Amino acid sequence: MAGVSEKPGRYQTSMGAMVGAMLVLVVAVLAFVLLRDLNRESAETTVDPLDWEEAVVAAQGAGHAVVHPGELPEGWKVTSLAFTPTDPPVWGMGMLTDEDRYVGIRQEDDRVEDLLEVFVDEDTSEEEPVRVGGELAGEWQVFTDAGGDTALVRERDGDVVLVYGSAPREVVEELASRLTEAPL
Repeated sequence: MAGVSEKPGRYQTSMGAMVGAMLVLVVAVLAFVLLRDLNRESAETTVDPLDWEEAVVAAQGAGHAVVHPGELPEGWKVTSLAFTPTDPPVWGMGMLTDEDRYVGIRQEDDRVEDLLEVFVDEDTSEEEPVRVGGELAGEWQVFTDAGGDTALVRERDGDVVLVYGSAPREVVEELASRLTEAPL
């Protein structure tokens, strides 16, 4: 076998074969993702409601007058609570309405602008004030932001009460009209 030159074997590939292999791989990955999503159940997140009345009773028992709704509308649930026993206290409640829209209450001794920046938006517009009934009846300042949030503000001796949220304005006003400092 003299004279026969042997070359090591090489796998001959073409550009078309490489593109074809890449397409097969992409189709296989897409099929896997689609099948996985079809067989997956969506995890619905639920938030357990907090016992806001117990928190109000504890704050009042420690000698702090905190604003709270006399009662929550049907289907609403409290999802967050905040309390710092200062004088005046820092108090907050976050709630979801029966339509899963957020509404919150904040009471503290801070500048209105700072509270709006933290709890609503850095860029709010002041609207015409509104008169709200209930135990905290009177004129409330109204602020809105570009995202559709509404905030009602009532400055009192020693603190500021902020009622805010993504719920429609009439819902925010309704919550403000339910506020009281009455003992539970």
